[in-house]
Amino acid sequence: MEVLYEDNHIIVVNKSCSEIVQGDKTGDEPLSEKVQKYLKEKYCKPGNVFIGVVHRLDRPVSGLVLFAKTSKALSRLNEMFRDHQNISKKYWAIVKNCPKKEEDTLIHYLYRNEKLNKTFVYEKEKKGAKKSELSYKLIGHTDHYFLLEVELKTGRHHQIRSQLAHIGCPIKGDLKYGFERSNKNGGINLHARSLEFIHPVSKKKISIIAPVPQDDTLWSLFEQTFTPASTEQNN
Repeated sequence: MEVLYEDNHIIVVNKSCSEIVQGDKTGDEPLSEKVQKYLKEKYCKPGNVFIGVVHRLDRPVSGLVLFAKTSKALSRLNEMFRDHQNISKKYWAIVKNCPKKEEDTLIHYLYRNEKLNKTFVYEKEKKGAKKSELSYKLIGHTDHYFLLEVELKTGRHHQIRSQLAHIGCPIKGDLKYGFERSNKNGGINLHARSLEFIHPVSKKKISIIAPVPQDDTLWSLFEQTFTPASTEQNN
């Protein structure tokens, strides 16, 4: 487990594409429990260790995940994420096709089919569908793939995956949303890359960058080529 940032109130870790954030029907050990064990061992704490899940990433998605270590931090972070205030979270997505516009804001209506565990995208309002918004910009490419930086304005089920697929840009490895083949590691090339927020207790600005998966040569190529030296440090 790679810890990207830690203080008395929060901890941020870099999730792999095989991990789940919270427990589910698979019975696999979730990241939340791994963090609890890490803190218990590091600080030799008796009994249970408090860990609050602030947000989630889909299992095949990699990147930074923020946890609260105190109830005070959890309540304040939940409010920040709910209201989308004092927080900016950006993703990197490697997609098959070049979008028609190099930079754009996408507004769609997303309907979640829980039975299929899939989100359907509509251009106009539809009963049961939620208004969803994200912005993207093209920041790099190879001969066959394109790197998009994506910022969510809303947080819907499979939002980035479904909206990018809707505009003809399925994410590499994402069979559910139209990519033709899976990745060897079972993940998809969607990575929670950066997080900037006002600390819930100290009120300081925190900026964190999550390194991309090192077992993926395409990710490594994009990171080496398109990461400015000034963004390599977490603080």
